[in-house]
Amino acid sequence: MNPISYSYFCPCPRGLETALAEELAEIAAMSSTLKVHNTVNGGVHCSGLMTDAMLLNLHSRIASRVLLRIAHGSYANENHIYDLSLDSKWENWFDLEHTIRVDVNSIKSPLKSLEFATLKIKDGLCDRFRDRTGERPSVNTRAPDMRIWGFLDTRNVTLYIDTSGEGLFKRGWRMETGDAPLRENLAAGLLRTAGWKPGMPLLDPMCGSGTLLIEAAQMLAGIPPGLNRAFAFEKFKNFRQADWDAIRAVVKPAPLPTKPTIFGSDISGDMLVMARNNLQRAGITFDIPLKQIDAQEIKPPTGMPGLLIANPPYGERIGVRGDQSQEPDELATAFFSAFGSTLKSRFAGWTVCLFTADLTLPRMLRLKEAKKTPFFNGAIECRLFRFDMVAGSNRRPA
Repeated sequence: MNPISYSYFCPCPRGLETALAEELAEIAAMSSTLKVHNTVNGGVHCSGLMTDAMLLNLHSRIASRVLLRIAHGSYANENHIYDLSLDSKWENWFDLEHTIRVDVNSIKSPLKSLEFATLKIKDGLCDRFRDRTGERPSVNTRAPDMRIWGFLDTRNVTLYIDTSGEGLFKRGWRMETGDAPLRENLAAGLLRTAGWKPGMPLLDPMCGSGTLLIEAAQMLAGIPPGLNRAFAFEKFKNFRQADWDAIRAVVKPAPLPTKPTIFGSDISGDMLVMARNNLQRAGITFDIPLKQIDAQEIKPPTGMPGLLIANPPYGERIGVRGDQSQEPDELATAFFSAFGSTLKSRFAGWTVCLFTADLTLPRMLRLKEAKKTPFFNGAIECRLFRFDMVAGSNRRPA
C-alpha cells in the first residue's frame, strides 16, 4: 500500500510569505516527497506524507503552524459548512477522549457571523462522533488535544486539522519576557529578510529578553526550533513513533564557533538576566557576549562589519532610557537622534535593520533608509527599515 500524500497549509505572519517559501524549499531538500506549491497572502501551500508534516514542524522557524487539509467544498450558508464537517472522517485522526477546539478565519466571507460558522463546524464534528459512538468529544478552548481550523473565502470552505498543536513560535524555551517581546517565528523571519547568515557578525543593541539572539544562535548551532517541544501529530491515531524518532535522529548539531559572532546589549540589567536564562534554556552552550549599555553608546563588537538588528522600544518602553519628566515623544526623538549619530560615526560598513511600528523612525534617526519592508506584528502594521551605513552617503535630507 502506497503512503498517502496530504495537502498542507503553513500560515505565517503577514509579510513573511516569501521568506517562508524560501525556508520550506530548503526543508523540502531533505525529503523526496515534500513539495512546495503556491504562496498566498498569509502563508504557503505544500504537500507530502505524514512524515513531511513532522519534518516541517521540526525545522520551520517561520511558519506559525502546519495545517493538514481534511475537506474542501463550496458553501452558500452555514448549513453547508455543517454538512461538510459532518461528512469529514474525523475519527480517522483522533478518538472520542481527545478534547477539541475549533477556530475560523475568513477573507471576504458573506456570512454575518464567523462565531456561528465555528459552531457549525464543531457541531458537525461532534454529531459525527455521536452517530458512531453515542457520545460527543469535549471542547477545551485553552489546551485542546486537537485544534480544528476552518477557512472561508467568498464561496469555499476548507477544513484543517492542526498538526502542530500550540503555535510553532512556542519553541519550548521561553520562560521570561520583557514588555512586548517579538514572537520567535517573526524574529526568525526578520533575520532571513535582513540577509543574516550564520557566521556573519550580528549585534542586537536593544536585545531585551533575547529573542533575536536566540533564533540566530540556534541557527548557528544547528538546533531545530521544534527539537524540545511536543506536537499535536503525536496524538494522531496514525502516528508512528519510529518515524518521528528517525526524523529527529538525523539532526546533527553544527560545530560550535571558536570565537563570538553574535552579540547583544541592553540598558536594563534585568533584561540581560532574562536573556542569559533564555539562552541557557534554548540550549546555547557557546559564548554570546551580553553588555549592559545604552544603545546610544554602543561600539562595533568586532573589526569585521556585520548586521545590527533591533526591535527598538517605543511609547512608554522608552521611558527607562531618559528623564522620566519628559513626554515619551520627546524622549524618543532625543534617543533616536543620538542613536542615529552613533550609527553614522561608528558603524560604517554595517547593515542596520530596525523593526518598528513607528514609520517616522528614519526621520528621527536622520538617516535615509535603503529599503523598507512591510510586516504585521499581529494586527499592528510595521516596517523593517534597512540602512546601509556607508560613511557620508546616507544622511537623510533636511
